[in-house]
Amino acid sequence: MAHHDLYDDHSLTHEELKYREHTERAAHFIKIDLFRSAREEFKAALEYRPGDEQCLSGISQMNDNIQRDKKVVFVVVPVVIAIIAAIAIFN
Repeated sequence: MAHHDLYDDHSLTHEELKYREHTERAAHFIKIDLFRSAREEFKAALEYRPGDEQCLSGISQMNDNIQRDKKVVFVVVPVVIAIIAAIAIFN
């Protein structure tokens, strides 16, 4: 498998290189479910391409993922606390 390196293309402007760095980093964060970090990378990429639709869409998707994860936590945490309390009481 060939190694892809952003820095191989010397024709890229500084702004394009930074934009690609941030969007590539966002993609890596998404793969490991680090949605807040991905969102921040999309925001950073917008500094180099203001109004970029890919970044705006990415931010929106990350916000949706973060909200979904919050809902899961709000359901799971009380259940775990109840289990721990039951074990403590009946042990």
